[in-house]
Amino acid sequence: MKVQLFIPCFVDQLYPETGMNMVKVLEKVGCTVTYNPKQTCCGQPGYNAGYGDEAKVVGKKFLNDMNGEGFIVAPSGSCVGYVRNYYEKLFENSSEHNLSNRVSGNIYEFTEFLTKILNVEHLGAKLSGKATYHDACGALRECGIKEGPRKLLQNVKGLDLLEMKESETCCGFGGTFSVKFEPISIGMAQTKVMSALETGAQYMISTDVSCMMHLQGYIDQYNYPIKTMHIADVLASGW
Repeated sequence: MKVQLFIPCFVDQLYPETGMNMVKVLEKVGCTVTYNPKQTCCGQPGYNAGYGDEAKVVGKKFLNDMNGEGFIVAPSGSCVGYVRNYYEKLFENSSEHNLSNRVSGNIYEFTEFLTKILNVEHLGAKLSGKATYHDACGALRECGIKEGPRKLLQNVKGLDLLEMKESETCCGFGGTFSVKFEPISIGMAQTKVMSALETGAQYMISTDVSCMMHLQGYIDQYNYPIKTMHIADVLASGW
């Protein structure tokens, strides 16, 4: 099966190894992976900050770069959720309307693609230790992703998956929210990290590196004994 990669900004600039690990997993399950090096941002940051016209310009480039043919897979529920749920409004009654609908209908978050399209739940990954899962807002609330990542993690050899009380609570990042409302954002990160620590987990795993970056910053500030990981990095471990 052929798939196009969409590599979001945070992954491209800060966590490139996560993108490479996603490719590693996709190729292991038989996918032929292609990547358009001309791709840039999907436009979500601008749109969320209120710059709709500018976001539309960025989104138009994204549509042309992806072309709408075949499956598009990304390691980010946030970006996938944005394209899937907001492009229709952004490109309504425009010349890009049909292309927007094709792209929106073909784009999938990484774990969603594995479990819902490929029907894969066991990848032979190995990682020793205790882990808990953070439901990123984009994945949970905009893509309806909840059980799939957990099923994949439950099949990682040596990993003991523990549910934390605040699994569905926002981590506090929210893009520009963490800048505009820093004290609230930090308080939300504290709630999430404390909940994860209560489980005794060594790893806090999620679908979005933006959440992981935010939480890891809080963890590092207080030197807490837990580490954040993107699920693609976990699923590429041990083989």
